[in-house]
Parts: sequence; C-alpha cells; structure tokens
Amino acid sequence: MARSLQEEFWAGEFGNNYIERNDGQDLVASYTALFVNVLQHTDRIESVCEFGANIGLNLVALHTLLPQAMLTGIEINQKAAERLAALPYVRAIHSSIYDPELESRLGGAGQYDFVFTNGVLIHQAPALLDKAYDILYQASRRYIMVNEYYEPKPVEIEYRGNQSVLFKRDFAGELLDRHPDLKLVDYGFVYHRDTHFSGDDSTWFLMEKR
Repeated sequence: MARSLQEEFWAGEFGNNYIERNDGQDLVASYTALFVNVLQHTDRIESVCEFGANIGLNLVALHTLLPQAMLTGIEINQKAAERLAALPYVRAIHSSIYDPELESRLGGAGQYDFVFTNGVLIHQAPALLDKAYDILYQASRRYIMVNEYYEPKPVEIEYRGNQSVLFKRDFAGELLDRHPDLKLVDYGFVYHRDTHFSGDDSTWFLMEKR
C-alpha cells in the first residue's frame, strides 16, 4: 500500500506508537480552537475530507462545529484507520493518498467542500509533493486548508532520531503557484505557548478555488 519510504515509516511501528503519544481531549480542544479560526472565513461546508486523518481527532473537532457535514478521513496506518472507522460519523478509508484508485473511492474529483491536511505534508517525500498538491486540489470543490510547519526554503529536520521523514517548506505557496486559480483567504499561527489552546508551532493557510 505504501508508495514511499515516508509512508512505510508511518504505516509501520513508528506510526503505531504515534497513536499512543497523540490522543486525548486536550488535542481535540486545540483542534477545535484551530478550526473555529479557520471556518469563520468559509461558508456552507457540507462535506469534509482529511488526508492523513490518523485516529480522527481533527474530525472529532470538526463534527462539533459542523454536526451535519459528511466527514471522510484517509489514513495509511492500519491501527489508526481502525480507530478512525470506529467514529460513527466518519467514513474511514485505509489507503495511501497516492493510490491511483483513491479518487474513485472518494467518489470522483471535486466532491468535498473542505479538504485539508494537519501535519501531513511535512512527512511526505519531497519528490511526491506536486502529486500531493494535485490530489488535494482535485478532491476539493471549494476550500483547501494546510496546517504545516512553515519555512521559506525547504529544509529537512531530524525527527525523533529518524532522517528523511520530516521537512519544512512553504507548502501553501507551492500549492498556490501550482494551481493559480487558488486564492489565499487567510492564514494563522498556532503557538506552543498559547495558555489556552497550545499547538505545535504550525501555520495554517486557507485557500479557495476561484
């Protein structure tokens, strides 16, 4: 199923251990605060698709804010996908985001009002990023959000003693350049020292198809 060294990494034991380190209501609260800020710049979101959903904490937060929306999550790690599938309001898809059959499993192009990643593009193979951007673009009917580590120029960071699995760059800028009909709607920073809803020093960017 995995299409790269990075996907193999997350599909395996490291991805299993990540589940245990990243679970709890404090994260759901932080994600809810994040999406309150993002969604105030959107309207009429009835369908959502998350690429790299893990156990679904982002979708739990979104269900609180958009209780009537159809929620779909795509996840490469089997254990995480099983947890995701246990959420009764989420359609879980256990798959690589690069699977050529994924678009048909999602119902075709342009099926979702709001498509997003949260700490997922930073873990993709740089050589596959253009493909990842195209997949996000094709899945979206209107909005795309990426919440990732921002850096003006690409840089690789050691991640818990592992190499070639964490990268910082201007993901949103590259997406905007690759698909010129996207416009930047808003952006914001999530600071780890926020006393109420701390984050991981990531930057979110909301884009809309013209």
